Amino acid sequence: MGRLNELRLISRVAQMYHIERRRQAEIADHLRLSQATVSRMLKRAETEGIVRTSVIPPVGTYGDLETALRERYHVPEAVVVECTEDRDGAIMARIGEAAAHLLEITLAPGETIGVSSWSQTIFRMVENIHPQKSARAKFVVQTLGGMGDPSVQTHATQLTTRLAGLTGAEPKLLPVQGVTSSREAKLLMMADPFVRETVDLFGSITLAIVGIGAVEPSELLARSGNIFSARELADLADAGAVGDISLRFFDSDGKAVKTPLDDRVIGLPLEDLAKVDRVIALAGGAKKVTAIAGALKVGVIDILVTDKFTAQRLLDI
Repeated sequence: MGRLNELRLISRVAQMYHIERRRQAEIADHLRLSQATVSRMLKRAETEGIVRTSVIPPVGTYGDLETALRERYHVPEAVVVECTEDRDGAIMARIGEAAAHLLEITLAPGETIGVSSWSQTIFRMVENIHPQKSARAKFVVQTLGGMGDPSVQTHATQLTTRLAGLTGAEPKLLPVQGVTSSREAKLLMMADPFVRETVDLFGSITLAIVGIGAVEPSELLARSGNIFSARELADLADAGAVGDISLRFFDSDGKAVKTPLDDRVIGLPLEDLAKVDRVIALAGGAKKVTAIAGALKVGVIDILVTDKFTAQRLLDI
């Protein structure tokens, strides 16, 4: 009966602490125990199974999917959002909303934010961010060249400057094309002092926000002019590429696909992205599942924000 009597007292201590909401010092005084003994009993209550912790996710959240993604792809954090329609427009809107909230509550003062400019999902995120009053960033750095087709080239500039305005930061733009005509043209553009100033900040980025693209470019990126030719994209696919982060391609195992085309991109390389303290990737949709799976294996993503349909497809691969 000695053990039963011991467990009975432990149960009473746990009841007073967890149900009656009494402080440990109050429990110790009431039961004539030392506070150290009360603390030990509360820990023992957990090991004996007297106290059990249950987390009941609210309707519309997907803790099980998030846990499964973390375990399957070894990504530190995953955010799976509710979405009533399995179509790109709805998915981008919901991911954007969730990412905006995530940025607002985790932004640290003085951060240097790197942002991939040609992403509709990131644009949706920016649309949902509230102006920050306390945690203000230092710089918002454009991490992929933005110039191209005049009808859409302002997208990258607007995204970067608007995010900077909302976070109280100074925008640092890349006023050059994301894809140059040749390696020589890239070197010439990189010599521009304004371009150099922005590129030099790549090593100071503390938070990077990126999209994940399939080899076949999105409609926005295709219209921007910041893409490779159909033949070049086919060559990338033949080399094993399944997707890209800011036009830096990788295969299904997460290994970088290096071709001469890489020398024509003005933007943040994957090896530099790997050095960033926190990388948030926003991506969803049936067309991007293979690309997202490969991107998670690259080893640079700290937080994936996606939708419930895409999450399930990633787990079904």
